[in-house]
Amino acid sequence: MRLWSLHPKYLDNIGLIACWREGLLARKVLLGETKGYKNHPQLIRFKKLKDPIKALDSYLFWILKESENRGYNFTKNKIDKFYENIKIDITKNQIEYEFEFLKRKLIKRNPYLYNNLIDIENPESNPIFNIIEGEIEEWEKVQ
Repeated sequence: MRLWSLHPKYLDNIGLIACWREGLLARKVLLGETKGYKNHPQLIRFKKLKDPIKALDSYLFWILKESENRGYNFTKNKIDKFYENIKIDITKNQIEYEFEFLKRKLIKRNPYLYNNLIDIENPESNPIFNIIEGEIEEWEKVQ
């Protein structure tokens, strides 16, 4: 499971669809509707919040928006709604790590998109996140 902290505009179509599906799986995990993935590191940042489902729905809202920009028809009623007041801190080094990780995937999977991303120096996060100074997040499994 990878819940990208990056802005979904950077994801290729495969990554965007996977992020939506994995986000919906994460939602089921947080709702207690599945047996697996209960202790997955990607969920830590949501689990520690007052209302993890609202936060995850807000995260998924931005994935949904990007899918609509691309002409996809993701099922909107799989999430409740967007909660404007929810922000989660994410470190700058985490965003940079994920961006490099994504680019390594795209070299083979989507060279055209990779070439469009190589000159970006300060990648944006999913708008639910507030970028702060700091190292790679403790929950990240660095490869």
